[in-house]
Amino acid sequence: MTDSNLKIENVVASTKLAEEFDLNLIVEKFQTAEYNKQKFPGLVYRVSDPKAAFLVFTSGKVVCTGAKNVSDVHTVIGSMAKKLNGIGIKTIGNPEIVVQNIVASADLKAVLNLNAIAIGLGLENIEYEPEQFPGLVYRIGDPKVVVLIFSSGKLVVTGGKTPADCARGVEVVREQLDNMGLL
Repeated sequence: MTDSNLKIENVVASTKLAEEFDLNLIVEKFQTAEYNKQKFPGLVYRVSDPKAAFLVFTSGKVVCTGAKNVSDVHTVIGSMAKKLNGIGIKTIGNPEIVVQNIVASADLKAVLNLNAIAIGLGLENIEYEPEQFPGLVYRIGDPKVVVLIFSSGKLVVTGGKTPADCARGVEVVREQLDNMGLL
């Protein structure tokens, strides 16, 4: 399968940008920031170019979500650090950014028989309860990803730490379905 069929939908990453944050100061200075301590302990801040959202915590930790690739994560976290420095909040230089999860989608361009796939893959790595959820949940050990398989041939891969993990997860599914004659 070519990577062009794999589409990154969301990259979630975390970092520590400071020893601590005054969230009230940030919500005051960042026009679009939202902070309601009663509802959620962190501040929510959205940016549009590239598109991403931040969860900012008093601990100095930041979670970035919604980016479409890993380089955008680095770009928006860098911009966020500059903006924080701009309002007088000292940030950690060159923070370690850890990708926690990548969600991607792909299309096998085939109609799939999920009952046959469930039997063929064996019950120890799959969950398939069509009354509860229309997809088959397949847990792959290497790479450590979860692939949702739908009868339309569409796949959703989650849990990858790199785009290559997601691509390999799709490849594993494709190879196994091919070997079972179900593709």
